Parts: sequence; structure tokens; C-alpha cells
Amino acid sequence: MKKNNALLREVRSYAVITLGLFVMALGWTAFLIPNEILGGGVSGISTLIFWVTGLPVGVSVFAINAVLLVFGLKILGRGFGIKTIYSIVVLSGFYALLQYYIREPFVTDKFLASIVGAGMAGSAMGFIFTLGGSTGGTDIIALIVNKYKNISPGRVILLLDVFIISSSYLVFRSIEPLVYGFVVMGVTSYTIDLIITGNKQSVQLFIFSKHAALIADRIGNELGRGVTFIRGVGWYTKTENDILMIIVRKTEYQQVFRIVKEEDPEAFLSLSMVMGVYGIGFDTIR
Repeated sequence: MKKNNALLREVRSYAVITLGLFVMALGWTAFLIPNEILGGGVSGISTLIFWVTGLPVGVSVFAINAVLLVFGLKILGRGFGIKTIYSIVVLSGFYALLQYYIREPFVTDKFLASIVGAGMAGSAMGFIFTLGGSTGGTDIIALIVNKYKNISPGRVILLLDVFIISSSYLVFRSIEPLVYGFVVMGVTSYTIDLIITGNKQSVQLFIFSKHAALIADRIGNELGRGVTFIRGVGWYTKTENDILMIIVRKTEYQQVFRIVKEEDPEAFLSLSMVMGVYGIGFDTIR
């Protein structure tokens, strides 16, 4: 049962990563690149190369990421490497495919294109980060820094993107591309942090139920989360009750509700937000 659940979670994570990569590539090829708007990261560098030489973005993305991936594998581990290799190959393919078919921008207003394209790219990268993967490039550098320092990946990417976008002035000799590039940079960074912060928020639940053991077993088997039993006395009824204390991610508590409702519709629950959770299955103390 546990192996099946783990396999199912892994399949779902790759499905979400694939969708995120498509959204990211679509944001660039449909909104940014055809409007001559530059963003940051390896995609930004590859876009500059495309404008100067005509080399497809997908080719440059793959080549640059192949070099950076070597460093990521050594520092971030094999699990990171598998998902990142997958992301790099799939993202490069999406870039090549979409850039071949999309010749005109979806919208011609450059400011609107900057917002939409950056929002799509940032949200996709945020979801991929939460699943332990990366789109490669400066994402690898950001995750390496985040592993050792309590600095958000979005902030690291922001600093790197300032340098990449500013260098575009050497190519265009114009301020306008810089302005739109910084709009893309800011929206992307903000969206990444918004997605990551939302997924890392945790909640604490207290469950009062006559079927506490059944509920605890299902939570452990289906969610892979630990449960703490507390013996309590209901002062109104003067009877002893089993109390379950559980801490899960905000994105998981609805599954806990479902389990409790199926096992004991008359159970009493309380839910509260927690500021931070550190330990196995949550964040690491730095």
C-alpha cells in the first residue's frame, strides 16, 4: 500500500512538472520572445543568443543547462538530478516545438505581454520547486544557495536576473528592453515566492474521535504523516477521550478532513495555522 501511494505521488509530481514546463515555455514563446522582451535565467540568455545568431532557444537552453547540471548533481543530490534532467529535456523540447509553430505574439501590448508571460513562467517554476525539481539554469544556483542559506530561491534568482537583463543593453543599446525586462524579473520573482510560501505553510489539527486509531492508521498510510496520541478528559462529560495531534502542509489538510469524515462524521476537529515546522517531512533548521 505504501509503495503504491509513493509511486502514485511520484507520477503526480512528474505530471505537474510536465504541465509546469509547458506553461513556462508557452509564456516565453507566446508572450515574451515574439515581443522582443527579455527575462532572466538561462531562458533569457538563450533568448539573447537567438536574437543575435538565430539559434533556436531550445538548443541553447539544453546546452547551457547540461553544463550547470553537473554542479547541481554533486551538491543537491541524485533525486534532484533526475527531475532536473527530465525538466531540462522536456523544457528544451517544448521551446523547440512551440517556437517553431508560434511566429506571432498572442498579445502585442508589451506591458501586458510582460505581466502575463512572467506570471506564467514564475508560477510554473514555483510549483516545480515545491516538488523538488528545477527548470535548470539559475534555478540550480538558487537552490544550492537556499540549501545552505536561509535565502528564498526567488530572491537569488532576482539578483542573478538583474545582471542578465542589464547585459542586454550591450546588444540593443536601448533602455526600453531593460524596462520591460525588469518588469518580467519582478513579476517572476514575486510569483515564485508566492507559490513556494503558500505550499510550505503548515497547519496543526486536533482531532477528538471515538475512532482515533482508525483515523491515525489511515493518515499514516495515505499521507505518510506522523500522528501523536494524547489522552484527555472531557470536563463536561467527565469521560476520557483519545486526542490526535497532527501537523501537515496546508495543501494536505483537506485530505485529513476527508479521512475523518469517512471514519467518524461526528468527530470534533480544530485547525490552526503554525508559523514554522522543522524536522523530518518539513523544513530543515539552518
